[in-house]
Amino acid sequence: MRPPRAGSGTRLLMAVVGFVLLAWYLALAAVSYWALSVLRETAPGPVGTLALIVTVAVVVGVLSYRFGTSQLLSSVEAVELPRSHAPDFFRRLDRLESRMSVDSPTVLLARLPMPNAFALGTARSGTIVLDRSLFRLLSPDELEALVAHELAHLEGYDAFVQTLAYSVFRTVAGLAFLVLAPLLLPIAGIARAIAWARGEPESWSRTVFGRLLGTIEAGVVVCLLVVTLAVRAHSRRREYAADDRAVAVTGRPVALARALRRIQRAVEPSRQLLSPLYVHTEDEDAWTRLLSTHPSTDDRIERLLERTRTDHDRSREPVR
Repeated sequence: MRPPRAGSGTRLLMAVVGFVLLAWYLALAAVSYWALSVLRETAPGPVGTLALIVTVAVVVGVLSYRFGTSQLLSSVEAVELPRSHAPDFFRRLDRLESRMSVDSPTVLLARLPMPNAFALGTARSGTIVLDRSLFRLLSPDELEALVAHELAHLEGYDAFVQTLAYSVFRTVAGLAFLVLAPLLLPIAGIARAIAWARGEPESWSRTVFGRLLGTIEAGVVVCLLVVTLAVRAHSRRREYAADDRAVAVTGRPVALARALRRIQRAVEPSRQLLSPLYVHTEDEDAWTRLLSTHPSTDDRIERLLERTRTDHDRSREPVR
């Protein structure tokens, strides 16, 4: 049902508002075009411009990583674990370090929402964060396998590289918006001006210019989704790679599989009357898994057990 038509005075006022909106959007477009022209004139050439973009992205990424890390550690009440409090753990850690290309990391104990472990930093200046409950939940061999997995992340600079990748993407996205602003702002202004002139401000997205803007925005969303899926897929591959590296260093795939299973069971709520109301991570739909930074725990465990079976079969082969 169409809304009642406004009077002539109201229609005139709405048309004036539409004109003011159009003027405002055009002014913004002119300012953005001027800023873009200044940048074009002062740019040091294609190669220099690319180098500047990469430099800015790396600097922003490093700063955001450092500040974000500090804020994260503060939020989980992380404190350093002294060597004297866990001598056996640190003996195992030293043995792992001697087999991997990492310097001795700082080990922090934290109060996480659930049993977990994660690595921050790089191979030369890394931090491993362990939930306090892991020392009670896991056996020494299982904890060692889990720590080897986290050391593999440090060895591969995984968290740092992903942060830089997101920073570069945000920088490129901001630059793309700056380049497209002189075109997008007039389109948005015309669409809103037409809608106000018609007396239906909310219908701006249904105008020709509104639909054009919507198509452009949909294209941007698709690009964002593609990049996000690529980064998340790379993250899942790095999880598998860290599993493989941990097994290669410790020689105990079953210990890592058991550690993952114990953590999974501790995270999942127990089966009781209200268990159908809980969200279980292994029952995620396809889209959720595509957007996840980690592969399914069941898949990782099955992969580790399959490796155990393969190694066992190879050991039984006769020597030729």
